[in-house]
Amino acid sequence: MGERLRPYRVLVGSRMRSQTAYRRSFVSDVLGSVGIGLMEFAEVYIVFANVDVLGGLDFAAAALLFALANLGFSLADMVAGHADRLPVYLREGTLDAFLLRPLPVLAQLITSDVSLRRLGRCAVAVAVFAVALPLNDIDWTPGRVALAVVAPLAAAAIFAGLFVCAAAVQFWLVEGAEFASAFTYGGAYAAGYPASIFSLPMRLLFTFVVPAAFTAYLPVLVLLDLPGPAGLPQWLGWCTPLAALAIWAVALAGWRAGLRHYTGTGS
Repeated sequence: MGERLRPYRVLVGSRMRSQTAYRRSFVSDVLGSVGIGLMEFAEVYIVFANVDVLGGLDFAAAALLFALANLGFSLADMVAGHADRLPVYLREGTLDAFLLRPLPVLAQLITSDVSLRRLGRCAVAVAVFAVALPLNDIDWTPGRVALAVVAPLAAAAIFAGLFVCAAAVQFWLVEGAEFASAFTYGGAYAAGYPASIFSLPMRLLFTFVVPAAFTAYLPVLVLLDLPGPAGLPQWLGWCTPLAALAIWAVALAGWRAGLRHYTGTGS
């Protein structure tokens, strides 16, 4: 197993070293990422400066929602967000080089880059998460403790699966990056707000088609023991790991179908 993973460790290690070689540039990138995270949290703060409750959540609960959604997305964006560069690889023929190597193409794509600058946004989400947890009145049980640990990881897996789904669609669309971004970045934006504020069709879309509600809103309902809105019962929050497995099953099936569809730049 160690020998099989060695090529990926080498690739990831080289990318990380290249990003940290110029330290001032790296630090400025990380600080810029921190700024983005703070601006996004400021948006939530401004909303609750004008309302006490939004979608059944007060500010403390909304901060917890923000932290879970942003931590999951930031981790996924750091590891797999560069999958949205697949259209460039398709146009330039770079993907053909991946096909010639005796390694899975998707694994090569994911390890082709690691955006360490996203660590700044992750740090903001972790800080908000650490502050929001004690602010909320949570009846801690072994199940809720496990959910609080697993939820950010499952959220990262869900968003990473969405990135792979978006990449797979490019085999047919090629110039459909904006269309795919509507589901990846749009899903991340929707995940940062209570699903109860959306209309029922949008609520179902961002739960059972683009599983953004599973990344933060539904786990928050379980942690705070709050009832869910119509169509989203609270118990769905326990299914977040299953949602991650489901989106990856769809992502891998779509990726394999896309590779079979791809004919290469020389055809």
